[in-house]
Amino acid sequence: MTQPRGDPVSDKVVENDTELAVRQNKASLPQPRVTKPPARPQPAPAKTPSTRPTKINRNSKNKTVRKSKDKKRKKDNKTQKPPETKKNVTTPTHFPFFLDNYCPPECACYGRVVQCSDKGVDKVPYGIPYNARYILLMNNYINSIQLDLLKEYVSMEFLVLSNNRLTDGAIEGALEGIPALKRLYLDRNLLVSVPADLPLSLEELRLDNNHLGVMSEAAWARCPGLLVLSLSNNSLGNGSESLPNAVLSPLRKLRTLNVNHNQLTMVPRVLPLSIKELYLKGNLIEQFRGGAFNGISELVVLDLSVNRLTNKGLLRESLLNTTHLESLNLEGNRLKQVPRHLPCSLKTLNLEGNLIASIKKAAFSTLKNLEHLGLARNKIFKVALGAFRTLPVLHQLDLCHNTLRQVPRHLPQGLHTVALTHNRIQSVPRDAFCWGNNSLSPSRLIQVQLEHNLIDMGKLDAQAFRCLRGFQVVHFY
Repeated sequence: MTQPRGDPVSDKVVENDTELAVRQNKASLPQPRVTKPPARPQPAPAKTPSTRPTKINRNSKNKTVRKSKDKKRKKDNKTQKPPETKKNVTTPTHFPFFLDNYCPPECACYGRVVQCSDKGVDKVPYGIPYNARYILLMNNYINSIQLDLLKEYVSMEFLVLSNNRLTDGAIEGALEGIPALKRLYLDRNLLVSVPADLPLSLEELRLDNNHLGVMSEAAWARCPGLLVLSLSNNSLGNGSESLPNAVLSPLRKLRTLNVNHNQLTMVPRVLPLSIKELYLKGNLIEQFRGGAFNGISELVVLDLSVNRLTNKGLLRESLLNTTHLESLNLEGNRLKQVPRHLPCSLKTLNLEGNLIASIKKAAFSTLKNLEHLGLARNKIFKVALGAFRTLPVLHQLDLCHNTLRQVPRHLPQGLHTVALTHNRIQSVPRDAFCWGNNSLSPSRLIQVQLEHNLIDMGKLDAQAFRCLRGFQVVHFY
């Protein structure tokens, strides 16, 4: 006979059996491991059949699994702490300024070249990468440079600040200590003096089109390795005859000096002997005294065009030490004769646009290496017989825009081109192009320009062109 469900004795037995089963389950559960999930616990069999123990065992199992997972998370968190520390050290991605892969929005970046020209900015764009080699900032409105900003660019070799609004005060101290800078362009600004804090590594400096009026030797002492210095279109010499003596003497490696279009009245003295190219075009120079070079100069190119030089201003000792000079430009001065005492090393001589009226026989007797000779736009009406014959390697001769009445006689047999346009030539002598023992041999002339003259083709002597390669060489019209 079955016992009623509501019997308190049976219920008590069941509860005791259930508590015993729970204790056995807890005792038999394995401990959770970090590397291996815990084994699923098996419930102990109940002594008295009942549905409640099963329900209680499931809850116990869930609690145990939950505890195991919590312990595993804690151990996992402990193992992941070192990566979290490393992650905190890295720079946040929202602050990329000055980093290698950052480019300011005002600029365009191509590798390590940063192009910020023509952007209308009034200061150096913020955040230009520190590894940049070329920084181009021309044609803007930049009027100041942050102090100590540029020295952080340890790889920068080329800095262009042309055509801005920089003054002496705006760049004071800003250029000091840039370790690798080789080329600095500060042309077309508002500077009145040479910066006093130029980098030691500098090799090329352009200060054209400023308001420079003075310079000191101390400024150049900071960059003794300078190779190229351009100071054209300034006010140098204003109020004085020339630059101070030896002001450029610290620049012992200088190769090119450009002082075009200033207000110098004399050629600077005690220039570095290392200079190979010297440009003094468009000044007010009247005299070229000795002492420009104290010793044998390495000068190869000298441009003194568009000045006020006269024959008296060119002294015997003027070019005494320029024994390597190959190109001399004296165009646009006030010379009335071919200068004497020119270096025999000359290969190119430009005397165009002067007041020369005649060429004497011995005018070029010492210039055995001359290849190009310009005598256009003078007042030449007479050339002595054989005046050009002493130039054995002359290739090009320009006598345009003079007042010659005939082609000069005994022109050099090595000539390739001769220009005689815009004269008053009426005749061509038989011994102009073809003379001597080789008068019947083919001439080297490839072009003879005789346009805009007074030649009567009906009276022209054909024998005058007998050594030429054909009449196509000669241009009458």
